[in-house]
Amino acid sequence: MREYLLTLCVSAAVTYLLTGPVRKFAIAAGAMPPIRDRDVHKEPTPRLGGMAMFGGLCAGLLVAAHLSNLSGVFKLSSEPRALLSGAGLIWLLGVLDDKWGVDALIKLGVQMIAAGVMVFQGLAILWLPVPGFGTIIFTPVQSTLLTVALVVITINAVNFVDGLDGLAAGMVCIASIAFFMYAYRMWYGYGIEQAAPATLFSAILIGMCVGFLPHNIHPARIFMGDSGSMLIGLVLASGAISITGQVDPDAITDFTGSTRQTVHFMVPVYMPLLLPLTMIAIPAADLVLAVVRRTWRGQSPFAADRGHLHHRLLELGHTHSRAVLIMYFWAALFAFSAVAFSVSSSSLWIVLVIVALSAIGLVVLLLPAFRPHAPRWAESVVPPRYRRRRRRLAAAAAAAEREMRGPDRPALNGSTAVGDRPRLPERSATTTHPAPTANSGR
Repeated sequence: MREYLLTLCVSAAVTYLLTGPVRKFAIAAGAMPPIRDRDVHKEPTPRLGGMAMFGGLCAGLLVAAHLSNLSGVFKLSSEPRALLSGAGLIWLLGVLDDKWGVDALIKLGVQMIAAGVMVFQGLAILWLPVPGFGTIIFTPVQSTLLTVALVVITINAVNFVDGLDGLAAGMVCIASIAFFMYAYRMWYGYGIEQAAPATLFSAILIGMCVGFLPHNIHPARIFMGDSGSMLIGLVLASGAISITGQVDPDAITDFTGSTRQTVHFMVPVYMPLLLPLTMIAIPAADLVLAVVRRTWRGQSPFAADRGHLHHRLLELGHTHSRAVLIMYFWAALFAFSAVAFSVSSSSLWIVLVIVALSAIGLVVLLLPAFRPHAPRWAESVVPPRYRRRRRRLAAAAAAAEREMRGPDRPALNGSTAVGDRPRLPERSATTTHPAPTANSGR
C-alpha cells in the first residue's frame, strides 16, 4: 500500500506543479477559444490542461517502475507499456484539438487506433464471466472489437461530461478510488497477480485528478480540454479492461469454493464493460442520452448542445457548485455501491443504505432553492455564502434600508426604487419652444 500511495502522491504533485506552467503556455500559444453558446463560463479560459495530466501519468509510471514491489508489474506484464502507447496517441490528438480543432470523425478514428495499439500490445479482454453460464472465451477478433468499443465509449463518456469546472476530474477521481479499492482487494486479498496493473492504473489516475482539481475547481483557472478528458477516460477504461479481461476466474474459484460463486463475485467487475453501469454510470448515461437526443433531432451524435445532465441541473436553478456536487454524489453512489456488493452482496443493510442515499439525492436534486448553512463552529472554514452570520447581517442591512426609505426618499447607494421616482414637473400646454436654428443641432 505504501508504494501505491507514493506513486499516487508523485503523480498528483507532478500534475499540480506542471499545471501552472502549462496554463502560461496555453495563454501564450493562444489555446483560449472564444465563448460559445453552450459554454457555462463567462471569460475565455486556457485549455491544454491534459499536458500536465500526461506528465503526471508518465511520472507515476516511471516511479512505479523503480519500486521494489511494483516493478514486477512491468516485468511480468506489458499492460503499462500498452497504456503509455495508447495514452500518448490520445494525448497528442487532444492537444491538436484544443489548439486548432479536429473533426469528430477523425477523433473517433484516432481513438479506435489508440485502442487497437493497446490490444496489439496485450491490453485486451480475453474472457468474460457471465452469470448462470460460466466464462466466455473470446476469439482474437471478438476480443479486439469488444476492447475497442469499451475504450471508445469510456473516452467519449468522460469527454461529454466535461462541461463544468471540476466535474470530469472529480467524477473520474471517485470512480478511480472505487476501482482501486476493488483491484487492491483482488490483488492482496485473493493473491491475483493479474489485478496488479489495474491497481497501479487506478492509483496513478487518482493522483492525476487530485493534482489537477485545485486548478480546475470553480472558478477554473484552466480547463483540461480534450487532451485531458480523453486521456483520463482512456486510463479508466484500461483499468476496467485489465481487471476484467485479464483476471482468470479459475484463480478466484480456489478462494470462493465454486464456479457459481466466482461468477457472482465477478459481477461488479464486468458490469463496467457493458455500458458501463457502475464506475462511470453518470457519464455513460449522459453519453447515451446525448446520442439519442441528437439523432432524434436529425443532428450528428457529435454535435455539441446544451442538453447534458449538468446543463439541466443549471436550468433547474442549481448553482454551479451545487450541480457539480450533485453529480459527485451520484457518481459515488453508483461506484461504491458496486464495491459494497462485491464484498457482501447478500447483506440487507447495503440495500437499505443505497435506497436511503438515493432518496436523499432525489430530495436534494429537486430542491435547487435550498441553501444549507454551516454550524457556527465551522463558519471560519466554509465559503461566506454558507455562514449564518453573514446572511443575517445582509438581511438586517436590507431591512434597515427599507425602513429608512420614505415615500419621497430614494433608495440608498444612489439607487432609485421604481415606485419612488421623483415626479417631473408637468409641462404647460402653452409652453412654446424656439424654432431650431442652424447651430442648434437636430
